[in-house]
Amino acid sequence: MLNKQSRREFLKISSTAAIAATVYPWVEIFGNNDSSKKPSDKVRLGFIGVGVRGATLLLNVKELSKETNVEIAAVCDDYPPNYDRAIELAENSKVKAFVNYHKLLEMKDLDGVIIATPLHEHTRIAVEAMEAGFHVFCEKAMARTLDDIKKMYDTHVSTGMILQIGHQRMFDPKYIKAIEMIKNGEIGKIGQIRAYWHRNNDWKRPLPKGKPELEHKINWRLYKKYSAGLITELASHQIQVANWILNNAPISVMGTGSIVYWKDGREVHDNVALIFSYDDGTQFVWDSMTSNRKYGCEEQIMGDKATMEIGSNKIFLENPPPAPGIRQMIHEMELGLFEIIPIGGATWIPETPVKYEGEYISDKYELNETLLQLEAFVNYIRKGKAPEQLTIEGYNASIWSILAEEAVDKGLKLTMPGKYIL
Repeated sequence: MLNKQSRREFLKISSTAAIAATVYPWVEIFGNNDSSKKPSDKVRLGFIGVGVRGATLLLNVKELSKETNVEIAAVCDDYPPNYDRAIELAENSKVKAFVNYHKLLEMKDLDGVIIATPLHEHTRIAVEAMEAGFHVFCEKAMARTLDDIKKMYDTHVSTGMILQIGHQRMFDPKYIKAIEMIKNGEIGKIGQIRAYWHRNNDWKRPLPKGKPELEHKINWRLYKKYSAGLITELASHQIQVANWILNNAPISVMGTGSIVYWKDGREVHDNVALIFSYDDGTQFVWDSMTSNRKYGCEEQIMGDKATMEIGSNKIFLENPPPAPGIRQMIHEMELGLFEIIPIGGATWIPETPVKYEGEYISDKYELNETLLQLEAFVNYIRKGKAPEQLTIEGYNASIWSILAEEAVDKGLKLTMPGKYIL
């Protein structure tokens, strides 16, 4: 049985020197949370884009405000239902609401903005926000083009403002524990990483009655102008995980994709398969489809000592300990207690073998990684800086998402152009 652990206990543990000294220095911030309510400590945030994901982020910040001094000061959305819902969810009579994000960025008393608009809008909003002196939390992937991704990163560097990308697995306790185990050699040498994200639905969101002209605005994920579909919306998460595990970025990618099931006018593929290669010979294999959900979402890290399925919180040893009954039989054989071993009979197995179902990676943590990453963002704002690796992880995952799309569309094996290498 998994044991739930309180957030406070996790924060205490994750602030220890042992964890802070590993490859995920951002965890150190959790232990330094200042939950005081002094006015000088208040962090005021504005939300730009309050659709499904934006509303989730807003609700998490509202939950966080119960323990730390953070305020939802402004919301912005140019789609009326989202605009109205954002005001309602904020439950703050002082919250300022905007249809035009430029107006929000004119506010003088904001500390940071959270951007959860469609992908193709990320760059112009994030760049303007950082140039206006605001720290930025932006949902993944970073942008729709390679040049826009680089522009966001360069603006982050030139302004010195925080740019945190929404890869919440980096704040998930079971992923943090898994990375620690991998770095300690517990699964051995990694030969391959496999990941997949399968669903069985058309990925469409319903349009308001009598408003067909809103198709592209609401279902932007299905059109090439706005999104690379499964690759930017889903694969970008798992590319980041693979890069994090290998402490590296790919050197090439190739892949294929097609619209095999949902022939409804969409432009992005409904099934995709990608192979990313790393300079040590490791391969990262990724696939996704939207007409079968049996295998769901998972990352499988395969070493010569063990396999991890991090999403399921399990590790499977290559040489697991034998079941208790088998161990007893072997012991008795070694002592010479078995004079005759009837190979074909049922007595060969003293009891029914136990199917090996692996071990838990982490048996203590069951926490909300989205809340933890937003808590980190608030505390980074208080400090005035964030670990640069967070931004680099988001950058590399985003760059390789766009390169993967291009590799699929062109049927080529692609490498990263030199001007995008950090």
